[in-house]
This record gives sequence, C-alpha cells and structure tokens, in this order.
Amino acid sequence: MRDVGLAEECAQDALVAALEQWPRVGVPANPGAWLMAVGRRRTVDAVRRSRRHDAKLAQLGRERQIDGEGVECRPDELTGDRIADDLLRLIFLACHPALTVDAQVTMTLRLLGGLTAAEIARAYLVAEPTVAQRISRAKRTLRAARVTFEAPSGDEVAGRLPAVLRVVYLIFNEGYTATAGDEWTRPDLCYEALRLARLVQQLVPNEPEVHGLAALLELQASRLPARVGSDGAPVLLEQQNRARWDRLLIGRGIDALRRAEERGGAYGYYALQAAIAACHARAAAVADTDWARIAELYGILAELAPSPVVELNRAVAVSRSRGPRAALAILDRLASEPALRGNHLLPSVRGDLLERLGRRAESRAEFARAADLARNAAERDLLLARATGERAVSEGTPRSDS
Repeated sequence: MRDVGLAEECAQDALVAALEQWPRVGVPANPGAWLMAVGRRRTVDAVRRSRRHDAKLAQLGRERQIDGEGVECRPDELTGDRIADDLLRLIFLACHPALTVDAQVTMTLRLLGGLTAAEIARAYLVAEPTVAQRISRAKRTLRAARVTFEAPSGDEVAGRLPAVLRVVYLIFNEGYTATAGDEWTRPDLCYEALRLARLVQQLVPNEPEVHGLAALLELQASRLPARVGSDGAPVLLEQQNRARWDRLLIGRGIDALRRAEERGGAYGYYALQAAIAACHARAAAVADTDWARIAELYGILAELAPSPVVELNRAVAVSRSRGPRAALAILDRLASEPALRGNHLLPSVRGDLLERLGRRAESRAEFARAADLARNAAERDLLLARATGERAVSEGTPRSDS
C-alpha cells in the first residue's frame, strides 16, 4: 500500500462494516483479522475502481497510459518478522524515513495512536491547523515518493526508533493528563503505551533510550491508582496516598533505569525524565523528596532538549529547593514564550508560587486565568477551586510535552 490516505479511508470503512454487522451476527473469533481482511478487500476494490477509471481516461485520449505499478495494492510481507505485535509493527511501518521525524510522529499518532488534532497540537505546543497541515503534507510526500510500506529490519529499525519512541511517549502523556473531556486521566492509553514500550525493550534490548522510556512509563504509571479520587477528582502529587502507588511498577521502572544507565544512557532524554520520576518514587513521604536533585536533572534536560515546558518543570523544582522567588524569575523569562500563549500551564504554576508567597489576590487571578484556558473539565474544576480560595497542592511537575 502506497497511499496513506486511501489506507485510512479503507480502515474506516472496515470499522463501519464491523459496527453494522457485529451487532447482528456477533463478534468474530479474531476481530483484528476480520478487520484486516475487510480493509484489504475495500482497498483492492478502491484500487480496481481507480485503475478502471484511469483506463477509461486513457481510452478517451485525455492522458497517456499510466504504469499500473504505482497503484497496485499488495499486502506487506511480514512473515518471520521480529515485530510480532500488530500495532507495534504498524507504528514502525508508519514511521517512514521519507518524512521528517515530527511528520512521522504526527501522522502515526493520528492514524494509529487515536489522538485527535487537538491532542497532538498540545503535545507539540502548536496550533491545531499546524497539525492538520503537517499530516496533509506527510501524505502528499509519501504519495509523491511512491513509498512502499515494508517491515523494517536491521539498521532500518534503528533509524526509525527515535520516532517510534516518541509516538509511544506522547500516547502515554495524553493518557496521563487528558487534553479535554471529563476525565483527568485515560489509563487505557497509559497501559497501552507501557505495553508497547516493553515490547520495544524486547526488540532492541541494547539501546539505552529504549530502557529509559520504559523506566519513565513504568514509574509514571505506578502513580495512576492514586492520581484520581473515588469521586473522579484529580489528586495531586503531594496529596496522594503513596501506599496506593504500584510497587511492582516502581521496581520495574528502577530496574529499567539501571539498564539504561549501564548502557551509557544516563543522560538520554527519556532516562533523565525517568531519573526525575525515580526521585519521587524513592521518597516515602513528600518531605523526603530530593527537590535539589530534581532541579539539577531538569537543568540537564533543559540543556539537552530546550523547551518551555521543561523550564516550567524546572521552575517548580527550583521553588521547592530554593524557594518560590527564585522560581518566579524563571517564569518571568517564559512570559513572552509564544509556545505557552493560550496554555494553562504557565498561569497555574505562577498561581501556585504566588500563593506560597502569600500574594493571594494575584494567585487567585492566575488560577482563574488558567481555568479559562484549561480544556479538561476535571483540571478546570481544580483550578477554579484554587481561584476561589479552596486549598489544593500543586503536583510539582507539570506534564512534560516537549
């Protein structure tokens, strides 16, 4: 298949067919294989229609005879491939080197990750139209290059790995703090991303950043049971019952971080974030948190991958280790950052710092502004509560979308 747009349409047709037929005849024993077969048939039909249309045009003399190779639909030969998982294999296929890494990730998140344009836009701190344009350009590029999607192997797997890791990371991030809707978290996305990260660990066991990403997701996922109360309201880090943190996942995360460090990846993008998460995981109580070390790690991360969100995270850590005044100086430098314009993170962090300085009126105004910008209902309610003076404790580490 060489036309991503056509593949997307045929996959949607297969899902519609399933919604129409399965309620009447029952769900097949292998739903994935059923959808794949229907999608393939729809694709073949579409290609045949296209070829008949082209032939008729040629007969009318309005264009020369085209080479059928460019429209022939043939299934990818994946027999014996090391990537046994269907979704992971498709992610590797979609992250094609004909595209830039950002284009690979954006298109894959949309087509396979199930993320909306708004969710991808928040991940990249860009406007939604930018995401739509990026996807359209990616499809045109693939079509113009007559790209054949085949399972990568050897060096090809290594070449696509950064984009694949990015896809998995951003899927998890969307699950950890949802962009919109009524629920603050989407655990299904988190656990699916964690499953994929573990599979990549098995596929590329000697790559340190693979273990760094797995460590980060294991450690972050360990907090999921404690992040939402029985009423569905967010429970922020300092308020969480740490007895509810999943110790098995923490152990797996610490082990994966050790493997990343042993392979020379201690200062990789994901390993650094995992080391930050490990600081929280190792603290038996809030007071035991090594905020100085967290601030230091965020400083290293900011040098490795400069980002306004990383700076926000660093500001929070600095506020805990050196006081809120030192952190406000960092926020002042971020005030004119275009990527944070219209984002609720900056005023929410600023509101917390001002509250800790006793500047209550300014703090409440910042929380109110953050609530106006927040698109997630649970997060908006939390910010409104702080704007009206109800006590809530800042989580300390805003979600990193960089």
